[in-house]
Amino acid sequence: MSAKTFEDLLVWKKAHAYVLEIYRITKQFPKSEIFGLTAQMRRAAVSIPANIAEGFKKRTPREKIRILTYPRAHSRNPGII
Repeated sequence: MSAKTFEDLLVWKKAHAYVLEIYRITKQFPKSEIFGLTAQMRRAAVSIPANIAEGFKKRTPREKIRILTYPRAHSRNPGII
């Protein structure tokens, strides 16, 4: 069975669950970190399912590869992705 939407993908479901967990964890961080570490962790987490969703709508395999490997190419530490 092929996925009809990105929300049908197991990888997107896991990424979405990860985002919810990051929000739950960072909610407990000190208020002094709201514009620092908290915001950075949340943005990073949200970008994962967002990139999957964006890559899903691309038509050609080449377009999908480009969008899904973009974060690795632009990461400060490409080995961690």
